[in-house]
Amino acid sequence: MAKKADVSAKRLISLAPQNWAKWVTEKSDITISEVFSSDFQWISRQGDVLIRAYTPEFGDFLIVNEVQLRYTNKVPRRVRCYTSLAEEKYQLPTYPVLINILPNSKDQVIPTTFSSNLGGLRAIQDYRVINLWEVDVNVAFEQELLTLLPFVPILKGGEDESTIREALNIIRRQEDLNELETVLAFFATFVLKSSVVREIMRWDMAVLHESPWYQEILSEGEARGEARGEARGEARGEARGEARGRLSSIETVLIAKFGAPGLELIPQISPISNLERLNILLRNIAVSNSLEEIRQFILESREQE
Repeated sequence: MAKKADVSAKRLISLAPQNWAKWVTEKSDITISEVFSSDFQWISRQGDVLIRAYTPEFGDFLIVNEVQLRYTNKVPRRVRCYTSLAEEKYQLPTYPVLINILPNSKDQVIPTTFSSNLGGLRAIQDYRVINLWEVDVNVAFEQELLTLLPFVPILKGGEDESTIREALNIIRRQEDLNELETVLAFFATFVLKSSVVREIMRWDMAVLHESPWYQEILSEGEARGEARGEARGEARGEARGEARGRLSSIETVLIAKFGAPGLELIPQISPISNLERLNILLRNIAVSNSLEEIRQFILESREQE
């Protein structure tokens, strides 16, 4: 049976907050007293999580967790603003951490500092960066980081089927973690064939479209499609605009799963204008593991045009 997934960053971090705090700060003597989401009216989102912590060295302080599906150049300023608001509201020093789930490209360098200079007046904010694709999968098991279990397939060395099964078994042994299967299944499709994921999970893969991570990928593509339409001054009707947004969503998913090679399929997809067929194609791409599978889906969709 399909399972609903509460996969907010707060929920994930709350699974093992003490171990999470030790991991992100590299302080073994840390203790935590509270995990909470921000309530800053104009900046709050699911990826913003605060942890109130204490170490003999630092005293009381806040761990500012910013969880991003993928890094964008807007993130450093956001971390600076979020960190400053947290310090002002709670009157505590802060330890900001940026966690990126998926890479944009293999060669991208993600900065660890925000800085600006206006007339010699400087604003500087350092923060720690953790890229999940660089994290050894053994960390999730050895340090009992339940938070990382749904991301095992995209951790370094986590693409092996037996490793993914191990993460799934841990999730299934704890009743309060069952809803995380959806997240694990979604990221498993990045490294395993969809047929293998279906066999491992034993439920309808259509549930993946309910995942907030999947929805965020769609939203990115739709937003990009709308922006492109506005930039080109296109006003071709609502249906055509939706189709353009769906094409951008498809492009975003292809980049996330296959990198540059995935973009080679865009010229084959662009002639498809039927919104329903584009939606079906998008869902198939999300659960496919090979470009060959997707080429077959594209061929079938074009034949139905």
